[in-house]
Amino acid sequence: MLQINSINQYYGQSHILWDLSLKLKEGTCGCLIGRNGVGKTTLLKCITGILPVRDGAIEFNGETINKFSTETRARSGIGFVPQGREIFPLLTVEENLKISLGARKDKAKSIPAQIYELFPVLKEMKNRRGGDLSGGQQQQLAIGRALVLDPKLLILDEPTEGIQPNIVHDIGEVIRKLNRELGLTVLLVEQKLPFARRVADDFFIMEKGSVVANGPIADLNDDLVQRYLSV
Repeated sequence: MLQINSINQYYGQSHILWDLSLKLKEGTCGCLIGRNGVGKTTLLKCITGILPVRDGAIEFNGETINKFSTETRARSGIGFVPQGREIFPLLTVEENLKISLGARKDKAKSIPAQIYELFPVLKEMKNRRGGDLSGGQQQQLAIGRALVLDPKLLILDEPTEGIQPNIVHDIGEVIRKLNRELGLTVLLVEQKLPFARRVADDFFIMEKGSVVANGPIADLNDDLVQRYLSV
């Protein structure tokens, strides 16, 4: 599904990603973890085309996408929920969701019913402005907006950050359903290990711009947590 081969990325003269490689199998949920500042968000932005890579290759469904624009990658089936949600606060919930319709391959003109089934609160509040929603509701809106694209791969950057516990639970249930019942491939950055263990099949630990350990989530043991994740 997604294969990253020895990519390097720079901010000016600062080398951020170092020969980073990663393979995410179709139909799985992978969790990218690591201390702050190790390059996790940068990697997601490279996958989605927001940032360029200096060299190496990013392959999606067997096709090298390095030169694809962000919009082309979205049309190819990559949905992205950025850190901080980045919804449009002055647009209604429904208008926020409809923005993604333009990137659908099938040119659908209406919001899929599945979005409101997954997030009933969005249907209840579809005429309210996005900025009037709570943080948890805005996160559900951001995920819903990405799902309107009908993606093959859903990428989420810290979906539980600053979210009340009951909404965290609901978001976890949605991710599990999308992945395990509907077969959607998921890659997320997550700092909360209990949440990661609950939703993910595999883990990828980043340190200094590289993936230094990976495997089934059951293999994320105390030694790895102490070595790479404890502050």
